[in-house]
Amino acid sequence: MSRRPRKDVPVQGVPRPTVSVCRGCCCGTGKIPGVDHAGQLARLRTGLAGAATVRAVECLDACEQGNVIVVQPSAEGRRAGGRPVWLGLVNDQHAEQDIVTWAAAGGPGLADAPDILDLYVFQPSRRVRAGLDD
Repeated sequence: MSRRPRKDVPVQGVPRPTVSVCRGCCCGTGKIPGVDHAGQLARLRTGLAGAATVRAVECLDACEQGNVIVVQPSAEGRRAGGRPVWLGLVNDQHAEQDIVTWAAAGGPGLADAPDILDLYVFQPSRRVRAGLDD
């Protein structure tokens, strides 16, 4: 019998969506002028504290759509049919607030996105989508 202590099993919390914010080669840099990139990430984190996981990720390889944000469903949302939603050209605080409202309500599969976000939705290539799931 091993004398090593057992590793604690993580406690399952409330399922929450994940909001991935591209901060790679173009998104989050001066290549997209007139946007407070650090402020955008901070506002998303503050607005979704306790409701969604917000993470900054490396380049999502959709630079022509910068700033890119992907809202991924929680496990419950995925079971309900939700799939990741890719949003591009998210360069204003109104769009950020719409994302916060939607993700806080449950995100893909659990809550309908505000209609205005349809203007930001785009479909990246399969190769790019697969990279996010790695």
